[in-house]
Amino acid sequence: MVVAVDGPSGSGKSSVCRAAATTLGAAYLDTGAMYRAATWYCLEQEVDLDDHKAVAVAVEELPLNISTNPDHQVITVGESDVTAAIRVALISEKVSQVATNPEARALLIAAQRAIIDREGFIVAEGRDITTVVAPDAQVRVLLTASAEARLRRRGAQLGGTQDDEALRRQVLDRDTKDSAASNFTVAADGVAVLDSSELSFQQTVDSLISRVQLAQGARS
Repeated sequence: MVVAVDGPSGSGKSSVCRAAATTLGAAYLDTGAMYRAATWYCLEQEVDLDDHKAVAVAVEELPLNISTNPDHQVITVGESDVTAAIRVALISEKVSQVATNPEARALLIAAQRAIIDREGFIVAEGRDITTVVAPDAQVRVLLTASAEARLRRRGAQLGGTQDDEALRRQVLDRDTKDSAASNFTVAADGVAVLDSSELSFQQTVDSLISRVQLAQGARS
């Protein structure tokens, strides 16, 4: 079974999907981390992110390994553990340049599909999982929240280290840029909407789990 979850920045996708995968005994794939790792690699290789072909070449040779254990996420590029490095503000502000590169995106989508096929029972989250990467997933959910809730959550996640303008760049401005490559603000046909604006973290996790269990029951 494939559980596909899309949504904007700060909607809680990663933490909710990771917790749901742990409870369900499923693998977990953070596709956003793959784009972040690709961005880190391009910057390390001093690739001009405005050079679309150079970025695509770098992504094609990207020596990426991403764990699918929801309880222990480790991301390496070659010999470098970049699990923490890809979460810094610079990567958040630059990642859209890689994510909106058509050739680079196609390469990463192919890698994501390979991981999903290999794992079998997986919760995969990102921007275009429900529509492009795994449109035939048995559970397809758009996890969303109000702009205010998303800014508040991302600010808390970063420990209050970012000012309001920096948060807007990382959350709202990034969503605007990324929407050029995929539509993750409106649910496609057959995709359920889960609005977490007024829900607690556990309520959101429970709602996602209940959708998966319902789908499992329908298959048995």
